[in-house]
Amino acid sequence: MNSRLQTIGLLGMAIAAAAACAQEGTPAIIVAGDEAVLSAQMPGRIQKINVGLGTSFEAGTVLVEFDCAERLAQLDAAKAESLGARETHLAKLRLQGLGAAGELEVTTAAAAAGKAAAQVKLFDSQVAYCKVAAPYGGRVAKLRAKASETVNVGQPLVEIVNAGGLKATMNVPSAYLQWLKPGALVTLKSQAGKSYTAKVARLNSRIDGVSQTIEVEATLPRSRELIPGMVLEANFPKRPQVSPQ
Repeated sequence: MNSRLQTIGLLGMAIAAAAACAQEGTPAIIVAGDEAVLSAQMPGRIQKINVGLGTSFEAGTVLVEFDCAERLAQLDAAKAESLGARETHLAKLRLQGLGAAGELEVTTAAAAAGKAAAQVKLFDSQVAYCKVAAPYGGRVAKLRAKASETVNVGQPLVEIVNAGGLKATMNVPSAYLQWLKPGALVTLKSQAGKSYTAKVARLNSRIDGVSQTIEVEATLPRSRELIPGMVLEANFPKRPQVSPQ
């Protein structure tokens, strides 16, 4: 009995939700196609932050720079040591050709040169962490650190969003599954009255058991007017019209 009443209640909610969406547009929130929190990959002092809140940037732009004087000095020392080890190895090879050096000496010199070269690669990779570059073009959503601060590995530095690949997410009545498919067009209207056309890309594989709605994701063309977080009114031009009872 309780199960039957619960089922009837859920059906009533679904019908009510569908009726509400038939009269009014469905709220849709704009989200970024890509967003990330860039963190420090090395401990150290932040020397410079090259962007501010809302700043636009291209892929590869250096957003944050660390004070890397010590690491650069270590890299220079490693390069000098690698050069000396390589010259020693070459000298041992020449001596071996003259019969003045044995196989063990040559092998030991080669190992030392290889180790020194590996140290150069190690310090070179660490120096690369001194600059935090943008993985893609976008905008700064939030700064999590300041210049001259000392941070640890993994500490968040800046939050970025890719405003070029926007999506709209919305919850629609589960009854829409009878006709709503990927590729369907969605009209999104802003509070200013401007309309944008989106296309359904994905539908959730699960219906919310309480609200009897399903989440829908639609893709949008690039627009400077739309910002992640905006709420628009979504309508489906191809939605079948419900005849009044």
